[in-house]
Amino acid sequence: MGGMIAAVSSNDTYSFSKPNRPGITLIAGLGVAGDVHAGSTVKHRFRMKRDPSQPNLRQVHLIHEELFAEVRAAGFEVAAGQLGENVTTRGLDLLGLPTGTRLRLGDEAVVEVTGLRNPCAQIDGFQKGLMKQVVGRNADGSARFKAGIMSVVLSGGVVRPGDPVRVELPDGPHVPLSVV
Repeated sequence: MGGMIAAVSSNDTYSFSKPNRPGITLIAGLGVAGDVHAGSTVKHRFRMKRDPSQPNLRQVHLIHEELFAEVRAAGFEVAAGQLGENVTTRGLDLLGLPTGTRLRLGDEAVVEVTGLRNPCAQIDGFQKGLMKQVVGRNADGSARFKAGIMSVVLSGGVVRPGDPVRVELPDGPHVPLSVV
């Protein structure tokens, strides 16, 4: 099971979208080199206000390119990096992965999946009505978050568009993703 990297993005300042790059460097225990969200403790503003000492479980944000086609069908135009993700994948069901899955990105980098991205109101600020497209409903009526997954960097390395993504599922019972 695997896919490929469609795009990589980073930004050294707080803004909703992140510009695409020819490559990004992942640093173990920190995240994307030069990205505003890199660090061992939380860097997302609303989380820092609650407890700035909590561990950063959101070092690298991954989103599946297939989401862009889904929201396009509903009349929205979204491209890689525009939802604030660092890594855009193709051909991989990110949302179906269990917590603790390891993703090998390119030749060296390894990230461990920590959970789902909790879509925020900035999504509607980016394009009004888009939030409804990235928060769906399960059969039981519960929310289904589709705006990507979060991870921490276990092994660093350079990651580029076109690199493969290899999946290593965790041992034991698989725990579904929840919001981090």
